[in-house]
Amino acid sequence: MQLSNKVDKRILKESIQNSGIAYRTISFYRYYRIENPQQFRDELFRAWYAMGVVGRIYIASEGINAQLACPETHLEIFKTYLDLFPIFKKIRLNFAVEETTVSFYKLKILVREKIVADGIDDPNFSVDNTAPRLSTKEFNEKLEKEGTIVVDFRNHYESEVGHFKGAILPDVDTFREQLPKVVEQLKGKEDKTILMYCTGGIRCEKASAYMKYQGFKEVYHLEGGIIKYANDCKESEIESKFIGKNFVFDERLGEKVTYDIISNCHQCGKPADTHTNCVNEACHLLFIQCEECKATYENCCSEACQEFIHLDIETQKSLRKGQKMGQNIFKKGRAEHLPFQKKS
Repeated sequence: MQLSNKVDKRILKESIQNSGIAYRTISFYRYYRIENPQQFRDELFRAWYAMGVVGRIYIASEGINAQLACPETHLEIFKTYLDLFPIFKKIRLNFAVEETTVSFYKLKILVREKIVADGIDDPNFSVDNTAPRLSTKEFNEKLEKEGTIVVDFRNHYESEVGHFKGAILPDVDTFREQLPKVVEQLKGKEDKTILMYCTGGIRCEKASAYMKYQGFKEVYHLEGGIIKYANDCKESEIESKFIGKNFVFDERLGEKVTYDIISNCHQCGKPADTHTNCVNEACHLLFIQCEECKATYENCCSEACQEFIHLDIETQKSLRKGQKMGQNIFKKGRAEHLPFQKKS
């Protein structure tokens, strides 16, 4: 059996959209020592491919990080299969807050050096020494205490559309940038109560161990991240201290936690919280765009890209040749060619 999916994503997307199959979007992770990541990867691929599972999964010697979508008809089979492995025993499955569209269209399982790229090369640091986890209720209670510091361990384009009230929102593109920046920013506050959170828990679990390693004494992180928090608030009628939208790394690009819109269109400045990738194949900038600008710019981030998409395909290919792709994908509204930047 071929252990990768070579079918074009556009064909797979059309096939799934027309299948009528209902999917459940699930994310989970675990830091766990894996002796042979490649062998484990191949075993999971065979089983999950047969179940119709699609998604993006990272495996490394330090554990697994998975975001996937499973057909509802195979959900119980999927859970039973997980129980066969020690790594998945009692693992928490984070189910999507809302299923607005199919989140993935292809099964991709990759072996990486780490499941979260952290830039840490200190051999004395161990991710095993993590800080205590807080439930949704406990997190809310500590938020109310005077002097508590809350840190968002996500990137700027994530926190821009939604975050906890009063949280520190580091202006960074990557997790590896964030760790030293937060340590420096909180220097002298090692005795303060520090709460941290991220999308599903994987980044702030590692960050909590790192903060403890750096001498911070009272550190906590939100169990299950924003995804579990949002589900808990919804199911138990707990007041959400998180406002806005939770950015997610799949086709949906976000889940509504509250109906507050705290960000703005990067083109006209009107309230908006919908991320989109510029339709120009030579750009693909991730930015926030309102419905009016979507129509005006034809899903492009700028007039230049709008002009580009109206060139014939061969000319587009010729102009794209040799270009470095992806350098601006996650640059929020920082790109200088965005009209909104010129107005600010």
